[in-house]
Amino acid sequence: MNLRRLIPLFDDSVSTWSLEARLLRWLTLIWLFMGLVMLFSASYPVADAREHDGLYYFKRQLIWVLVSLILFNIIVYLPLRKMLGLSHWFVILLLGLIFITLIPGVGTNTNGATRWIPLGPVPIQPSELIKPFLVLQSARVFGQWERISWGIRLSWLVTFSLILLGILAQPNLSTTALCGMTIWLIALASGLPFKYLGGTAFGGVLLAGLSISVKEYQRKRVMSFLNPWADAQGNGYQLVQSLLAVGSGELWGAGFGLSQQKLFYLPIQDTDFIFAVFAEEFGFAGSMVLLLVLALYATLGLIVALKTKQAVPRLVAIGVTTLMIGQSLLHIGVATGALPTTGLPLPMFSYGGNSMIASLMSAGLLIRVARESSEAEVVPLQGQRGNKRDRRVF
Repeated sequence: MNLRRLIPLFDDSVSTWSLEARLLRWLTLIWLFMGLVMLFSASYPVADAREHDGLYYFKRQLIWVLVSLILFNIIVYLPLRKMLGLSHWFVILLLGLIFITLIPGVGTNTNGATRWIPLGPVPIQPSELIKPFLVLQSARVFGQWERISWGIRLSWLVTFSLILLGILAQPNLSTTALCGMTIWLIALASGLPFKYLGGTAFGGVLLAGLSISVKEYQRKRVMSFLNPWADAQGNGYQLVQSLLAVGSGELWGAGFGLSQQKLFYLPIQDTDFIFAVFAEEFGFAGSMVLLLVLALYATLGLIVALKTKQAVPRLVAIGVTTLMIGQSLLHIGVATGALPTTGLPLPMFSYGGNSMIASLMSAGLLIRVARESSEAEVVPLQGQRGNKRDRRVF
């Protein structure tokens, strides 16, 4: 591989890509730039107070961005069939790591959730890292649904269920819902019979309701979401402060770096509520610009999916678009009080290396699909032998 390709701004081969691939690449870089600018502002006060260095979190995020961009460019130039051939190994590995986080003394407990495994100075969050591989493997399974045996089908349905149950047990209801929704929409796009989809959707809603009823803190979050002002100093505190930040932005915003809520009023302002700081500093106008970026990304993702002739790459495009845009809208919905308070990062905005890696890897997958669909590349799957029903998906 040409080393210049690992640095996006110096990659001179981009001019040969399809229009959709080039637009997606530039839109991804614009999204990333906006996120870094916002993280600089949102994280400065808390970094200065905790680490005596206002740039502490921003500098660490830059390191993760560099690592993520290298992975992004590798994926953009790696044939999709090779990634599909490896996806099941990563899914199984990360599934094991998800359950390892639940072992007392191994997983790191933060704010009542055990989602990280400390690897020296680097915390690993398997529930974030599994997202792009979950899209790949879901597309691979449901894209070949009619040509694989029931044994293979059931083994992967059980695996997907274990992933969702493992994430839910951490507990991480928001990521469980996002991953479940992504898998379900990929299955829907593949043409899976509705009798399977309807039952799965009902089971997912039932499981979420059971989790909320059993876990008191989740139940309190739902109740405070309905009327956060009833307990503005307690369970509704985060949402009230977020709403104050969003409302304070008015039309044009307070100005870059001038948010008042980030000065230790709004909790977790550099991760779970970073959109609230963005809305306060850039106002309604800035929020509309961000939503326009998301709308353009979703539109390009849909165009790529419609132009792709083969089932599995088409489902990958649908899955990545659902994952990136769905997570963004869920984060914005939480910050604006449209959804119950959950801990879900805003892709390429929120602080965190695992989220950055997952986001840029997913974006790279979508660009790769756009390149292959427009360049009319044949993307055969390993082990493909005609239309035999017992073809392996491992």
